[in-house]
Amino acid sequence: MASLLPNLSCPTLILHSKHKTIIQKTFLSHPTRPIVPFSALPKLEPPLPVGITQFPSTSQDQNQEQQRNNFYLNLGLAVRTLREDLPLLFTEDLNYDIYRDDITFMDPLNTFSGIDKYKLIFWALRFHGRILFREIGIDVIRVWQPSENVILIRWNLRGTPRVPWEAMGQFQGTSRYKLDRDGKIYEHKVDNLAFNFPQRLKPAASVLDLVTACPASPNPTFLWGPVDLNSYSTSWVEFYIAVKETLDCENHSTVHDHLVTCS
Repeated sequence: MASLLPNLSCPTLILHSKHKTIIQKTFLSHPTRPIVPFSALPKLEPPLPVGITQFPSTSQDQNQEQQRNNFYLNLGLAVRTLREDLPLLFTEDLNYDIYRDDITFMDPLNTFSGIDKYKLIFWALRFHGRILFREIGIDVIRVWQPSENVILIRWNLRGTPRVPWEAMGQFQGTSRYKLDRDGKIYEHKVDNLAFNFPQRLKPAASVLDLVTACPASPNPTFLWGPVDLNSYSTSWVEFYIAVKETLDCENHSTVHDHLVTCS
């Protein structure tokens, strides 16, 4: 029985050994292939949807894209500059890099054009504001954009006149800035003024006048629309007239060169 085992196991061992030898020779007969890194493989782009053809970008498209980028860059610079400049309007000069040379300034009564006139407006505000008021300043209440090329700023102007018989007054307004396609401001319009100046005291003729002079509502009673300047504090009227006369002066450039700037 034992003599039969070698005869039975030998063919099987020989077959396995032959098969292993064949496999080893097969693998060894082929040379090893180098491994290609993923970075060297070609980049596969997703196919375009049916019906859409890809055209190369032209120089006109690139110019429009560059102009669009410049607009948003200058727009962000304008918003940031206005936020920083307005609260310091009566102590420091503005940054005029965000404005065009042909900028137009408008308020309910006047219109001025040109960057020189625009600079003179804020110079006159600082100069006459320091003369007529013991304390004067402006606070930014809100900044927003109703449209892409318009910046709106709601502000509150407050001041205490130097004369002792006049109390502190204030009024709110809105500055509307319009920007061109390059993001530069070409128009500044002041409107929506809400006055809250202390009015002159008048002698009461009867008790009824004292009752009607005191409003029942605790809400602030701002005056909208046309305003009678003669019924308000003299310092505020003189302040407006002084700034207006400075702008109307024909030789304002000569006066501006010889006076010391308040900055």
